[in-house]
Amino acid sequence: MARILAIDYGMKRTGLAVTDELQIIASGLTTVNTTELLVFLKDYTSKELVELFVVGEPKQMDNTASESEVLIAPFLKKLETQFPNIPIKRVDERFTSKMAFQTMIDSGLKKNQRKNKALVDEISATLILQSYLYSK
Repeated sequence: MARILAIDYGMKRTGLAVTDELQIIASGLTTVNTTELLVFLKDYTSKELVELFVVGEPKQMDNTASESEVLIAPFLKKLETQFPNIPIKRVDERFTSKMAFQTMIDSGLKKNQRKNKALVDEISATLILQSYLYSK
């Protein structure tokens, strides 16, 4: 089987998570500068078989699209164009950053380590991917 790759898209940084080949376990992959994201994905998909991109969908509490969705839409078009054979699913990403931060606290990370926004983004991507796996 192929992997599923989750993307927590951000203006500066993007968190990435991936499943194992059996699509059972979601693990943080890395955080990349958003400007380098498509290059990273091209390189990764040339080495690993990816069957699906799961992209976080930011929503307001009333279920309407968040303001940051305007930034994600152009990226989704580029993603579709660059990877026409890999479908894209969207997953509600409300509260993932808060849950990621709480996960860091629960894991015993010191305050200094919890300031690492790249780690928060990677954990958020993992939570998005876990949410997708639970729902399928």
